[in-house]
Amino acid sequence: MPASPSSSAQAAREALAVRLTHLRRDAGLSGKELSSRCGWHPAKTTRIQKGEAAPSDMDIRAWCSACDAEDQAADLIATARAVDSMYVEWRRRHRDGMRRTQEDFNARHAQARMCRVYVSNVVPGFLQTPAYANALMQSITEFQGTPNDVSEAVAARVARSRYLYEGGHRFVVLIEECVLRYLQGDNTTMAAQLRHLHTVMPLPSVSLGVIPFTARRTIWPLEAFYAYDEHLVVVETLTAEIDVRQPREIADYLKAFNELRELAVYGDQARALVDSAISALG
Repeated sequence: MPASPSSSAQAAREALAVRLTHLRRDAGLSGKELSSRCGWHPAKTTRIQKGEAAPSDMDIRAWCSACDAEDQAADLIATARAVDSMYVEWRRRHRDGMRRTQEDFNARHAQARMCRVYVSNVVPGFLQTPAYANALMQSITEFQGTPNDVSEAVAARVARSRYLYEGGHRFVVLIEECVLRYLQGDNTTMAAQLRHLHTVMPLPSVSLGVIPFTARRTIWPLEAFYAYDEHLVVVETLTAEIDVRQPREIADYLKAFNELRELAVYGDQARALVDSAISALG
């Protein structure tokens, strides 16, 4: 598994490594002896025990067999797969196209009562128009070189907007002003997207704040993240989606979100920034 910028993924990887190390020690085996029984180089055992290499299902079965602990293999494999799911490369996520990823996000929104969103790059998916989503997803697909199912993915993404109107969900959204200026698609597409923000701002389920260029920063711009209630934060980087579940890290993201809220403007001031961006399109 690639090195993750999230300590949640690293901590989980290291915890799995500790369990495997304890299993070896309980069996009274040295690293060299275990490696011999498994049929691989001792350096591989060292990398696994340090959390530097992710063991495959086959590696875990061999490890447990070497330690006469076959009954623990299934649980350890499940743990390893959970660790792997914390850091998922977009190319892996999108290997069959983008539609399934969008459906997964829809399920997360369906389960969450409150979704706190901070974006510094693009309009959040549940606030996107079909044309804006199409332009964005086409560029992502081309960049990643993954299968093009953009039409189906757009339909799935736009369907997410229903949670703005049903189920008692609450969306607290913070947008950096640059998001209003980054051109996705042509001017017509972008202007329609910005006007759509006007239509969702009055909804009782939505709190939309814009952090202006002129805000005196007490916290720096961050990568986009979505906080689902208080149990999951999803961070979106260029190459991967990171699921943060460690309580201490979640608390840090929620603290950052609250500080960013203090920088934002709302109501008429936010609408004025949206109008200014529309006017700039000509």
